[in-house]
Amino acid sequence: MSHTRRACLSLFILIIALPNLMFAAEKSSAVILVRDALTAPGQPATVEAKLISRRLMLIAALGGEPLELVVAGKVVATALTGGDGRAFFTYTPKAQGLAPVQVRVGNSPRVDQAEGQANLAVWEKRQPILVIELSSLLEEPTPRPVPPMGIAFELERKPMPEAAAELGKLTQFYYRIIYVVTTPARGDGFQATTEAREWLKTHKFPTGYVMALPPDAPALGARIDEFHAAGWKTIKIGVGRSKAFVEAFLQRRLDAIIVPEPAKGDVPRKAKVARDWKDVRRKL
Repeated sequence: MSHTRRACLSLFILIIALPNLMFAAEKSSAVILVRDALTAPGQPATVEAKLISRRLMLIAALGGEPLELVVAGKVVATALTGGDGRAFFTYTPKAQGLAPVQVRVGNSPRVDQAEGQANLAVWEKRQPILVIELSSLLEEPTPRPVPPMGIAFELERKPMPEAAAELGKLTQFYYRIIYVVTTPARGDGFQATTEAREWLKTHKFPTGYVMALPPDAPALGARIDEFHAAGWKTIKIGVGRSKAFVEAFLQRRLDAIIVPEPAKGDVPRKAKVARDWKDVRRKL
């Protein structure tokens, strides 16, 4: 075979193989969702993240991928995602406060760079904590022909007047805040907490620990019991909109405020009623 024919054949093979080589080298586009974490100074915190692929309208968990937990610009922990795309990091902070943390893709040959953020709340257990139902911060929904579903639709609503300002006054020198958002049916909470954090930031609410719970009524009560068992005894007051939220506190002989004022007959016994968020501050 002549030199020219061999060169032409080599070029032909390269042209045929090139699309496959390009496809093999292409990395998957991914998104990282991260839950907030809560701990005390000197105590280990568990930060949970989830890596999902978003390619060609397909959303799927990505397992076996390296992730890194970054605090103050330094990698403080690494982990591999499981088959469900989740990874768990253990980190022990020293100073109290509320700091942003990042989770990013490590050295992966399959997944492109991505990063997700959350908040790490490092609080002294003697500090008083308010538990706020996120829906109590929202204005009344505008009537629609078809009722919307899901947290994303809820968070299209504007905040109640003065809610951010009043919470800002409460947190400036005294209270710490836990925000409770309810996950949609069959949701895992990652997307709900991410969207809730963005909504709170957009509307200038004080930064707090955002916690997602399933829609069943006993979930909040069980979580309160877990907090108390772990030493968070200063969780004593809940401010919510729904009867189920308020009753979870009242059933444990804790204080509860319902806002805004509901229709007659919908106020649980022993619950305090606030007309608006200015009135909430007066009830505490």
